[in-house]
Amino acid sequence: MWRGAAAALLCLGAACLLRRGFEPRHRLLRAAELRRYRGAPGDPGLYLALLGRVFDVQRGRRHYGPGGAYSALAGRDATRAFATGDFTTAGLVDDVSALSPQELLSIQGWLSFYNDNYEPVGKLVGRFYDENGAPTEALREAEAAIEEALKFQAESEQRKQQFPPCNSEWSSAKGTRFWCSTQSGGVSRAWAGVPRKLYHPGSKGSHCVCVRSTGPPWGHPPSSQHSDRGDLDNPHLEEYEGCPALAEQCVLPG
Repeated sequence: MWRGAAAALLCLGAACLLRRGFEPRHRLLRAAELRRYRGAPGDPGLYLALLGRVFDVQRGRRHYGPGGAYSALAGRDATRAFATGDFTTAGLVDDVSALSPQELLSIQGWLSFYNDNYEPVGKLVGRFYDENGAPTEALREAEAAIEEALKFQAESEQRKQQFPPCNSEWSSAKGTRFWCSTQSGGVSRAWAGVPRKLYHPGSKGSHCVCVRSTGPPWGHPPSSQHSDRGDLDNPHLEEYEGCPALAEQCVLPG
């Protein structure tokens, strides 16, 4: 659901991205009023809130109405549960301060989904909007955290393009085999690469990646100033002991 979000981020920033397509009527609801919109007989409608934005989800009644799989989300702002899947009383809350970057990306994805599929009807006065409908510091902090998560996701995707994960298999008889192909790691490319250990700054662990062994380093145009070794000289890489330096596969016993 969040595919393409990083590209949109480059233009507008997270705050604008999160509010894109959300132009609610000038209606402010309080928590007590929102609780009336649970879709039960006699209720005025079926609403839910996410990061303080209120959506009319009547068209999704079989999911959000009484007896639906997500009925616990109706009539409240349970933003945290959208990321964690925790539908207990403790989990059905709007506090997102301790969520991981991946969980924040999940919330951004759900916001995009509701913006695209349901009608926004207003704002919930509380954690994310004040009495005048203006964003609170909590909302600004959440949007900034989501922006950082989007940036991190974009950087991770770029690293994956540069250093696609190796294919791997293990057997008790042969040990662990790492190998590279033009599809390894789920990254389609014109080169296969050779297996290397990749270390991340601040981390003691490593994982196997496929590394280009010819051409200029990643992000550099062809030039006589660069050796024709691709990314083999990257300081965060290490060869597997006992494996040929330019072999497309490496077998480690044990």
